Amino acid sequence: MREVLEFLNNLQKNNNRLWFEAHRDEYINANNRFRSFTQKLITGISEFDSRIKNLSVNDCTYRIYRDIRFSKDKTPYKTHMGAFVSFKGKQSGYSGYYFHIEARDSNYIGGHLLCTGIYRPDPKVIKSIREEIMLNGRSFIEAVQAAKGSFELDGSEKLKKVPTGFPPDSEYAELFKHKQYLLSQFVNDEFILSENLLEKILREFNKTMTFNNILNRAAAYAYETDY
Repeated sequence: MREVLEFLNNLQKNNNRLWFEAHRDEYINANNRFRSFTQKLITGISEFDSRIKNLSVNDCTYRIYRDIRFSKDKTPYKTHMGAFVSFKGKQSGYSGYYFHIEARDSNYIGGHLLCTGIYRPDPKVIKSIREEIMLNGRSFIEAVQAAKGSFELDGSEKLKKVPTGFPPDSEYAELFKHKQYLLSQFVNDEFILSENLLEKILREFNKTMTFNNILNRAAAYAYETDY
């Protein structure tokens, strides 16, 4: 993964089309390296989460080109690479496993990341997740605790008050306030450059499978019923 990290760090310092075109071969090499790793990641995750097995790399990865049409930031390229391994693909609206490498000083999300969950879900999905917690909160907490020590439940985006329709005196009241449900773990360059990176990531993601399943059960209920 060294080629990927070095390219992103260099791109962070030279985020313009002229530099990119002059170093396109380096980009192709880094992109191929990341895509190859993503295929191994899909295969590895499918060994403990069988719903993943039919995904392609394209189902999980993103273009490096930024959409700058409505952004004040006109730098043309992303300075990170990510793979979101979700059983219905990256645009499905379901929960999944996310691996993210970010250039030094890019400040996109603040560093390299392992994350499992659902980011900014559809309103009907987040309502369904909150109802799942209301009915089966103990199972949800146990799933979070199973990943404790490595992952933390991301509480960076929360409502100030318990949403309408949910009991403010519930022992799960703080969980109802979440706008998204993510187990996150930041990792450093040493982790990214380790020889057994794939094994380490798979071991970490395996801890979050029950959490992922709970979210996807709630999402499926929302999508598959007249909710």
